[in-house]
Amino acid sequence: MTTFLKFLHLATISIWSGGLLVLPYLFWQRMALAAGPEFERLHRVTRFVYVKTTSPAAFLAIGSGTALVLLQGTSQEWFTLKMVFVTGMVMLHVVAGLVTTHLFEPDGRFGLPSCIMLTGAYLVLIIAIIWVVLAKPSINSNEFAPDLFTPGALRQLFLETRMPTP
Repeated sequence: MTTFLKFLHLATISIWSGGLLVLPYLFWQRMALAAGPEFERLHRVTRFVYVKTTSPAAFLAIGSGTALVLLQGTSQEWFTLKMVFVTGMVMLHVVAGLVTTHLFEPDGRFGLPSCIMLTGAYLVLIIAIIWVVLAKPSINSNEFAPDLFTPGALRQLFLETRMPTP
């Protein structure tokens, strides 16, 4: 079961990442097209990539990853860093959905700088996730947050930072 979940997780991450990397290029192609058959074709292709390919792959990647965490009991600090990067990837996935929704309106625009920045952000996150998973860096949270796992530490933090009432 674990082997199947690992295969599913890797396969869907690959599809999700590939879809995210191709979307900015599809968005950028919108700039050169006026209303017509090519415009409609690009709209269909972009929606297909986002709605029918990339989003289901993201859902399955996150679901299979969650199942693997529950089966394997992963709790090292490097995994927390990976989840921070995955959260960034999910947030940029939502950005791609918002762009897809508005791009094909009559005044929709997505220039080359936006294409480069979004593609770069995806690449940084994808490479960071791969690096963290393969390197499994040793992170000692006691060095930067010594009381992070102390019971009641969060309450103490909020009590210390609470503004005085008049």
